[in-house]
Amino acid sequence: MTIAIVTDSTSDLAPALREQHGIRSVPLYVLFDGKMHKDGIDITPADLFRGLKEGKKTPSTSQPSPAEFAAVYGEALSAADEVISVHISGQLSGTVGSARLAAQDFGGRVTVVDSRSASLTLGMMALRAADRAREGRNSAEIVAELERVAAVANIRFTVDTLDFLRINGRIGGAQALLGSLLNIKPILTVKDGRVESAGRVRGHKKAVADIVDHVRTYASAHGEVRVAFLATLGGEEYVREIRAGLEGVTFTDLGDHQIGAVIATHTGPGTMGVTVEPVTV
Repeated sequence: MTIAIVTDSTSDLAPALREQHGIRSVPLYVLFDGKMHKDGIDITPADLFRGLKEGKKTPSTSQPSPAEFAAVYGEALSAADEVISVHISGQLSGTVGSARLAAQDFGGRVTVVDSRSASLTLGMMALRAADRAREGRNSAEIVAELERVAAVANIRFTVDTLDFLRINGRIGGAQALLGSLLNIKPILTVKDGRVESAGRVRGHKKAVADIVDHVRTYASAHGEVRVAFLATLGGEEYVREIRAGLEGVTFTDLGDHQIGAVIATHTGPGTMGVTVEPVTV
């Protein structure tokens, strides 16, 4: 029994890493400068931020169609017996809904999983699923493990400017102004499938310290953990500071990852953070 793994571009896994693990990805879309662009294929965060600096209208995002998922499932099932398809939270995007509609046409051979999160939390789940499939686990075992991971995995991040969150409806205009004036950095997470506040601090130094403390506390509570570091353009230096702050903490390092254009549309430049999950759940 062979199982293929499918995810979407909000997993923020680099193409080389997906290829290494045999993971297929369906791109979401960014509507920008009057055109619809495929995330990670014909638009990057650098393109996005450069265009915004030039005064172009703020982009929007949309999910793939069921037909696009069906095409990927058909290709995957030409070489595998089953597909596990794991995606961005249904509370944040209609992507998982499109995947489920497409899955109905494959006679139970495709199982769709809502990660209840986004970015590297989703990406780490896809990597875990690929590892388990390679070990010979069946689909029920893999899906059950992914559900357990979804309940305990955690993403914690901050943004360089509150403007993108305000424009995309995450916070009100008055709060955005206050944050800009006082250099307040929101500490954010994804809880029950939605972006939620986990606190706020003043300045990047305290934001880095908060994220470091969070990982240390999480590792203390969960034992052996896996950590992935994430950033948009401008956030890489802060990721290095987070790493330095974690000296002495034992964890499986899943590397540094650039956030893709869809997630970057909502977070902006200078975003940085971590995703952390237990090795065993």
